[in-house]
Amino acid sequence: QVQLVESGGGLVQPGGSLRLSCAVSEISGSAFSISSMGWYRQAPGKERELVARIISIGAVNYADSVKGRFTISRDNAKNTIDLRMNKLKPEDTAVYYCNLNTWAGVAVDYWGQGTQVTVSS
Repeated sequence: QVQLVESGGGLVQPGGSLRLSCAVSEISGSAFSISSMGWYRQAPGKERELVARIISIGAVNYADSVKGRFTISRDNAKNTIDLRMNKLKPEDTAVYYCNLNTWAGVAVDYWGQGTQVTVSS
C-alpha cells in the first residue's frame, strides 16, 4: 500500500520561507512505474492546481506563479520529495498535497493528507 505523508507546513510572514517534505512508502518492488512525483495545492474556493512536479525522465514542471521562488527535489535514497518555498506571498496560502502519479496499465494517483501553508502578517 503506497502512503504519502507530508510535513513542514505552517504559518509564515510574507517574504519568508518554508520547506515541505513528503515521505513516500511502499514503492520498492511495486508493480507499477512512476510517471511523476510532485506537489499540488488547493486554496479555499479554488480547484486543486499543480505547483511543481518531477517527471520520470527527469524534467521538472513549475506553475508560472511559483517559478523562481519554489524548488522541488527528490531524494531517491530516502524516498522523499521536498518543496523549498522562498519569497512566499499571501496568495501561496493553501493546503499543499504530495502526489505520486503511477502507471500499471492504467494511471493511478496517490495523494497525501495535505499540509496547511498560511502566509500572513
